[in-house]
Amino acid sequence: MVNVRIFVTYKQSVFDPQGETIKDAIHSLGHDEVKTVKVGKFFDVTLDTNEDEVATAVKEIADQLLVNFNMETYTYQVMEEA
Repeated sequence: MVNVRIFVTYKQSVFDPQGETIKDAIHSLGHDEVKTVKVGKFFDVTLDTNEDEVATAVKEIADQLLVNFNMETYTYQVMEEA
């Protein structure tokens, strides 16, 4: 088994209202060095497969369920083999 973390974030061209609100709050704390904040989400998925098949499985899961490709993109990271 393989543990995978799938990260979903807005595309560069999509306005991120949560990120902008958080950036403004950080500035109100006096941290003007912060220029951008991007908000995203991640999913920890355990796959009962070998590492050779992880990319295919993640792509299918992301394409069919996790990602709105009009607004979002994804990356993933193999965390550990269970």
